Amino acid sequence: MAQAGNGEAFGELVTRHLRRAYAVAYRIVGNRHDAEDLVQEAFVAAFRKFDTFDTQRPFGPWFFRILVNRGFNARKSSRVRATQDLTDDLGARGISPDKAAEHAQLQDALQAALLDLPPRQRVLVELVELEGFTPSEAAELLEISPATARWHLHTARGNLRVVLTSYR
Repeated sequence: MAQAGNGEAFGELVTRHLRRAYAVAYRIVGNRHDAEDLVQEAFVAAFRKFDTFDTQRPFGPWFFRILVNRGFNARKSSRVRATQDLTDDLGARGISPDKAAEHAQLQDALQAALLDLPPRQRVLVELVELEGFTPSEAAELLEISPATARWHLHTARGNLRVVLTSYR
């Protein structure tokens, strides 16, 4: 029905995939505002291209491929704003100041280590380890073979392990 231009049916697809789309977009562009823009652009593009969608296949992988490609294009064109989201107040959650400092230090080290990875490796690690995609699903989103995705994940995990060894 959505393919025939039924806005309500397409709205159901949006509702079903919105949360995960935002999470993936955030991982690619790195800030809330650009992620929201990217998700909106990807859903609009999917709606416009919906006549090319093969209804015999699942919507999710097709849509996420659009989202990821647009996200990488946005990063390449430097349209991504250099902003940083405000963090939650850790003290409000009852974490002691020393634990909060350790947590913040580890989070900063992890973020820096992820940023040092090549972009494809970073996105694969974030999709698989943080967003719960399988390596095969992530490979499909990035339009690479599952074997290539596994190799990039293996290499990225090894690099992260070396950098983060002191935090064990």
